Order: sequence, then structure tokens, then C-alpha cells
Amino acid sequence: MTMKKKMITAVLLVLLGIAALIAYPVLRIRGAPSVSPPLPAAAPEEIGRLRAHVEELSILIGPRSVLDYSNIEATRRYIFATLRALGYDPILQTYDYRGRPFSNVIISIPGTGKREETVLIGAHYDTVDGTPGADDNASGVAVLLEICRILKGSSPGRTLKMVFFVLEEPPAFRTPFMGSAVCAREAKAAGEKISAMISLEMLGYYSEKKGGQAFPLPLMGLMFSTTPDFIAVVGNLNSAGLVRRIAGLLKRGCDIPVETLATMGFVPGVDFSDHRSFWEFGWPAAMITDTAFYRNPNYHGERDTIATLDFDRMSRLLKGLVKTVEDLCNT
Repeated sequence: MTMKKKMITAVLLVLLGIAALIAYPVLRIRGAPSVSPPLPAAAPEEIGRLRAHVEELSILIGPRSVLDYSNIEATRRYIFATLRALGYDPILQTYDYRGRPFSNVIISIPGTGKREETVLIGAHYDTVDGTPGADDNASGVAVLLEICRILKGSSPGRTLKMVFFVLEEPPAFRTPFMGSAVCAREAKAAGEKISAMISLEMLGYYSEKKGGQAFPLPLMGLMFSTTPDFIAVVGNLNSAGLVRRIAGLLKRGCDIPVETLATMGFVPGVDFSDHRSFWEFGWPAAMITDTAFYRNPNYHGERDTIATLDFDRMSRLLKGLVKTVEDLCNT
């Protein structure tokens, strides 16, 4: 074998090794069927509440980027007022960015058993410039508001935090000024032990179009459904156990197909939300998502409107998420 052929062979072996390392955890956590037995249909009143939240954020308020400060503040006030109307006493976690104050909105329900352990579920309420942000991420905010409504008066075993994050999007993304980065740092400084973190990131776009689902890596279409009708649970290798657990709970709690991916953080899209801020401190954290730009052609654009969302599926997913949060808090 010539030196050139040896070098080519060596490079190919290295590439195959890298691919195997990436694919192994993907395959390792995919064993159970991805679809649950049929459950009761979504309630019309729940669909109406979800729609009302998305209408408020994406139509009445509109773009919620760092350039639309008054709209970000209007969104914060809406979230705060909605939580107050539900009987909560939300707190603001405020910090300065580019000379202006920005705030996370936090609900905390103390645990009745393992109070020192925290389960945190969050969704960001900002957008990039120029988009109504119906899927990204009014859908996540709407679902989280409804989780808050349903769990009002509950007594979780572990402390439950429900957080509406500001400044997930660029230019704050992947900087210390992400709302979730501030939240994670302050939690670490306070000595909190976060046993599980869930980021709700784009939950409303689905299609029955075969071949309509794209993936970050070649050949993933051979392992996953190429029809974008599922919800994905995504995490890094350290969060593989949490990813597996969340997926199992969702499959029991709702009848939407569930796919899972736990792999290295550099795979494109795996860290594209607030869960990444909690990885920084070694906490298990996962993103629940419709996979964003891997299926939604309206991502970060002016066509990300309420008309593109599937509120029936969002309502069915909500049921599964409530059961998931309850289980994470109590078992």
C-alpha cells in the first residue's frame, strides 16, 4: 500500500470512529416504541388558552428582540400578570445588558420531601429581530404558562422552579448575558442542586409530509422518522439518563411520537437553547423541541406566525409534560 493510500485509509478510519462515537449514544437510548397508545382528545378549552397566549405574544405584542425593548417589557408584564392571576407570587431576576434591565420571571414551589433538590423547567420569551416568533418561542411560553396553571396548588416532593427566560436569542446567545446563563450562575452560587432541567424550545410545528424532517448528521434519517410529526428530547452525553427518562414519561403521558438524541454538544442544534447554560455546571438538562429549523421553514423569519401552529398537538403534548414534571419532582 502506498503512503498516499495509507493516509487516506487512516483518515477514513478516524472519520468512521468519530461517526461511531456520535452515533453510539443515539442508538443506545433508542429502544422503546416511539408512539403511545391513543389517549383522550385535547380539550377545546385548553386549545383556546394556548392559542390566546400565542396570539398575545406573536400578534398583539409582536417581535420581542433586544431591539424591541418595549415589546420585551410588554411580554414580561403579560407573563407576570398571568401568573399573578393564577395565584402565584412570581419574582423577577433582573440584570443589565447594554445599559438596560432585563428580567427572568420565576415561579418556585418548595418541595415537601427533597426540598434541597430542584427540578427546573423553562422557556425563553424573546425572539430574533423581525419575527412574530409564534413557534420560536411563543409556543414554549404558552405551554409553560399552562403547566403553571395546572400545577397551581400542587405539593411536589422536590422543589419545582418554572422560569421564563429572557435573552436566549442572538446577540446574547452563547454569552454570559443569556437569561438562562444568569439563572444557572445564580443557582450555582446559591448552592442549589438541580436534579433535572427542561428547556421548552419550539413546540408547535408539525407536518405529515414524508421526507419533511432534516437532521444534523448524515444517515440519521435511517435511524429516525423522516416525517416531522414527532417531538424530540435532546441532550448531551451527561444528560442521556434524563433524556431517556423524559422520553419514557412523555410516551406514557401523551400520544405524540417521541424521538430522542443524546450526543456530543458540538452536533449542530443540540445546544441551541437554554439547557446549554445548565450543562456548564454539570447539571443534567434536556431540550424538548419540534426540532426548529430541521423542519420549520419559517424559523427566525416573518412567516413564523400563529397560523402555522398545531394547537391540538400542543395541547396533547401539554398533558404529557405535566405528567413528566410531576414524576421528576416526586420519584
